[in-house]
Amino acid sequence: MINPGGTGSTIRRKDRPEVLDLVFGAVADATRRSILDRLRAGAMTVTELAEPYAMSLNAVSKHLKMLERAGLIQREIRGRVHSCRLDGARLEEAMNWMSYYSGFWSERMDALEKHLVEKRKRGTR
Repeated sequence: MINPGGTGSTIRRKDRPEVLDLVFGAVADATRRSILDRLRAGAMTVTELAEPYAMSLNAVSKHLKMLERAGLIQREIRGRVHSCRLDGARLEEAMNWMSYYSGFWSERMDALEKHLVEKRKRGTR
């Protein structure tokens, strides 16, 4: 583990902060999350992906480029047809990073529950 800049927090060496930044930035937008959700069913053309959104094809394309940069989708070009498919590897990296902290939150919630139970037994609020 390393301590970045003496802030007291540590990150694991296998984490790639630049990848996590791209992934979390990409999924921070509701439209991009919706696109990822739709791609779970399988590959779709850009036109198919753009269909339900009240925005231009160019605007949807910008969302797709952000998802591509983050490594969350892969685009295949055949002539004039662009197809996209979900690539879950980077999502898995983000999930691994988040699961690293799940133990921390589980411990905190267990401690809170124990405190509240003890407080209730003592009859205090």
